[in-house]
Amino acid sequence: MEEVDRELIRAEQDALRHISPVASPTTERPHRASNEVERVLTASSVSTSSSESARARRDGGGMSRIPTQRDLERHPTELSRINTARSQHSATVGRSLRSRESRRPLPAFGAGKPFPPPLPDQEEYVVEFDGPDDPYHAQNWSLKKKVLTAAMLGYTTMTSAFASSIFSAATPYVAREFGVSSEVGLLGVSLFVVGFATGPTFWAPLSELKGRRLPLVIAMFGFSVFSVACAVAKDLQTLLICRFFAGFFGACPLAVVAAVFSDMFNNATRGVAITLFSMAVFTGPLLAPFVGGFIVQSYLGWRWTMYIVSIMGWVAFGLDLIFLGETYPPVILIEKAAELRRRTKNWGIHAKQEEIEVDFTELVQKNFTRPMRLLFGEPIVTLLSIYMAFIYGLLYLFLTAYPFVFQGVHGFNAGQSGLAFFGMIIGQLCAGITVLLDQPSYQRKLAANNGIPIPEWRLPIVIAGGVAFTGGIFWFGWSGYRADVHWIVPAASGILTGFGLMAIFLQALNYLVDAYLMFAASAIAGNTFLRSLCGAGFPLFSTYMFNGLGIQWASTLLGCVAALLVPIPVIFYLYGHKIRAKSRFAPILPGNTPGARPTPDSNSSNDTAVDGEDTVDHAAASNAPKTNGHSEKA
Repeated sequence: MEEVDRELIRAEQDALRHISPVASPTTERPHRASNEVERVLTASSVSTSSSESARARRDGGGMSRIPTQRDLERHPTELSRINTARSQHSATVGRSLRSRESRRPLPAFGAGKPFPPPLPDQEEYVVEFDGPDDPYHAQNWSLKKKVLTAAMLGYTTMTSAFASSIFSAATPYVAREFGVSSEVGLLGVSLFVVGFATGPTFWAPLSELKGRRLPLVIAMFGFSVFSVACAVAKDLQTLLICRFFAGFFGACPLAVVAAVFSDMFNNATRGVAITLFSMAVFTGPLLAPFVGGFIVQSYLGWRWTMYIVSIMGWVAFGLDLIFLGETYPPVILIEKAAELRRRTKNWGIHAKQEEIEVDFTELVQKNFTRPMRLLFGEPIVTLLSIYMAFIYGLLYLFLTAYPFVFQGVHGFNAGQSGLAFFGMIIGQLCAGITVLLDQPSYQRKLAANNGIPIPEWRLPIVIAGGVAFTGGIFWFGWSGYRADVHWIVPAASGILTGFGLMAIFLQALNYLVDAYLMFAASAIAGNTFLRSLCGAGFPLFSTYMFNGLGIQWASTLLGCVAALLVPIPVIFYLYGHKIRAKSRFAPILPGNTPGARPTPDSNSSNDTAVDGEDTVDHAAASNAPKTNGHSEKA
């Protein structure tokens, strides 16, 4: 490990001594307030001191002079950001290039020139953020800029989610115009959701390599173009193909916007931001049916459901293109390094991210192979993904089930039937408010556990959501099949189903993030793949099921399956820590798994020892799998 890493680890341990008693060694040192600075040698001063000492030895002297004017004043916030940047850089596709190793001899340098001598220590030329208040860092943006950016990206995400379901109101008209069955017409919804399943495998790694802004701008441009193509399609195959690609491009906000919020907001406010973002994601599909219903019944016709979506997409594209700033710290440092190169004429200045070259083998491993291994090899990921896939599939199945009740039984038109989804929207808002109200209690538990989250703290709301969701399905089925029961009764069942849907999704995703840390992206990618396939498939058989079994018995079947899945979060709440202790991917940190020993760092004995002291690099430990006989080959 390079000397700069040793110095940062030493500084981190010094900071942790007065923050986390668990991480403190037995040696007592003076305590300082958390807002006081930590003085740490920079790469420049370390390498300079090394060169000075080498020069002194050459000159016969025994003393070295260490310049201190360039030392950074660092406190825990900056140390945390440095470790986060390191983690982001090491996890980026292309960071390790084993597949590009070559045994061929080096080509000639050219023009008869010999190879030049090696450059000085490369770390001397790597730019960093200038302390915790560096205005370049997105977390230091003004509150006004953060709120406007969040609102802009919330609109962008809602546009994509809105487009996924507005087509459901148009399916009967599309089927009639092109002379196909209603199930074939529903492929316009299903293929869009298949695009949701496949899109993140492209957009997520692109956002790690090129930042958040570029993928969002490109994606909203492509989304808008293909939405226009859907509106002007002259045959069914063109319409369905363009719907798939609209979904592929529309998947980018769902995959990237949450990461933008993680870039902008710190631990204290990130939970609130992600909750509000999730509410926008899940209310979007439920706002669309009534809008689409009124459009298709008017003189505008079904094509205007796609024109409206394209207009919304172009507005989002314009906003993102003009007003969205880059938030991904490694890419911000690229921009900073480029400015410094131009102004200092020093070509060696660069950011860590500029050292990366894309490697196809690693791209496939990180974005397909590893998510599939987690999905099918980790009990927590497998069972939660099955649960969430069923819930997500029912979200799109309801797009067909609600018309059966409110149009078929109560005689509503398409627009009025879509208004019944407001029951589910109210339920989702209630779930979001519940999660927000739980934040103070969660923060108190977090503080009592020295800032280390226990993943199972997320699960009580998931359990409550599962019970509510199951009850809502039974309520909907047994109150919706009879015309003599007022329509408000089945519509009100959406309060429970909407509450359950949002509560399960939001906290289950948080549980996966807390449990798998540096592998959370892979766990969520596998989860997204499975649930998007269910979201695409469920609408295709919903018509047959409700026609064949009837509203009440079809709902009873779905309710029974939902009831069978409720014990999953209960099992993880009781035994999740033991399951994680046996996992090859879920890291064990001090305090996050009762009764388990912390995950050892395979290099800790060599790389984290400072001055003979047996220390532990907690940042490294939280970004490495357990080193057992079957550990992950990254």
